[in-house]
Amino acid sequence: GVSDSHLTLPPTFYASPGSRLRQEDSPPRIVEHPSDLIVSKGEPATLNCKAEGRPTPTVEWYKDGERVETDRDNPRSQRMLLPSGSLFFLRIVHGRRSKPDEGSYVCVARNYLGEAVSHNASLEVAILREDFRQNPSDVMVAAGEPAVMECQPPRGHPEPTISWKKDGANIDDRDERITIRGGKLMITNARKSDAGKYVCVGTNMVGERESEIAELTVLERPSFAKRPGSQVVLVEESVEFRCEARGDPVPTVRWRKEDGDLPKGRYEIREDHTLKVRRVSTADVGSYTCVAENMVGKAEASATLTVHGKAFRPSDTHMHTHTHTHTHRRLYGFCGSVAHCTHCLKMHYYL
Repeated sequence: GVSDSHLTLPPTFYASPGSRLRQEDSPPRIVEHPSDLIVSKGEPATLNCKAEGRPTPTVEWYKDGERVETDRDNPRSQRMLLPSGSLFFLRIVHGRRSKPDEGSYVCVARNYLGEAVSHNASLEVAILREDFRQNPSDVMVAAGEPAVMECQPPRGHPEPTISWKKDGANIDDRDERITIRGGKLMITNARKSDAGKYVCVGTNMVGERESEIAELTVLERPSFAKRPGSQVVLVEESVEFRCEARGDPVPTVRWRKEDGDLPKGRYEIREDHTLKVRRVSTADVGSYTCVAENMVGKAEASATLTVHGKAFRPSDTHMHTHTHTHTHRRLYGFCGSVAHCTHCLKMHYYL
C-alpha cells in the first residue's frame, strides 16, 4: 500500500523548493556595455557595465587581458567597483612613463551557469602639448588683396580644434570675407581695419593653447586727396599745380613734364608737393604729371598748362585812324582777361 500510494503522488512532490529555483536560473547576459572614453588626466571617469542573470552574476574587469585591481581587493585603490558592476576611477593617473589607467577594458560577468564578456572599450587620456607645431608669421598685404595666416596647433588627443583671435577678441568667421579652414585663416579682401595682432588658438578637452603673436599689416596704394587742375596763364606769369597724395606707407611725390624736362631754374616743389613755375613761357606748354609712389604701387595725376602771349596796345604811330585805335583798344581790353585768352588772336603777343 505504501508503494502504491507513493506511486500515485503527483510529480511536483519530488521537486524541492531549491530545485524549482534552479529551473528558473539563467546564465549572465551583458545588458549595458562599456563605451570608449577619452578623459583628462586627474579627472574622474566611469566605465559602465551592467549584467543580468540568476543568480546575480559577479563582475570583474580586465585591462589589456589582465585583471583590474579595485577597492574590493585594495581599499586604497583609485578604482572602485560599483554595485551596478561599473568601474569608477576617482582620478585618472597618467604620466610620461606610467600610464596605469590607459588601455582596453572588458567586464566579465559570472555565475555558476557560465560567464559573459562585454565589448571592448578603450580608455584614452586626453593630452594637449604646449608647443605649436607651426606658429603664424607676420603678413603684409595691400588693401584689397587676400591675406593668409597659417598655424599648426600643438599635438593633442583629441586633435585640437583651431580658432583665431585678433587684438584679444575672437574672430567671427561669419564675416563672408573670412574663412577658417584647417590651420589657415583667409581674408579674401583685406581692409585697413583688418590690420592688427593675431593669435592662433588650439583647443581640446584638456584646455587651450595660444600661439605666438603674428602681425597683419594692410598697406594702401597711393591715391590722391587733391589732384592738379589744368591752368591757363599769360606769358611771364607764375603758375601753381597742387597735388596731395595719401597711402601707407606715405608715398613719395615727384613731378614730371611730358615730352621734356621741368623748366630749369624756374620751378620749385614745395613741402606740400605743390609745383610752382615762374615766368612762364610758351615752351612750358604741355602736360604736367604728379607721380605718387610707395612700396605697394604707384598713382599718377596729370594737368595741362596752356600759355597765351600778352596782348599789346600798338603805339599811336601805328594808328592811322581813330577807328583802328578804337578797335585795338577793345581787343587789348578783351585779351587782358586771362579767362578769355583762349579767344585771343595769336598775332597779338610778343615773346
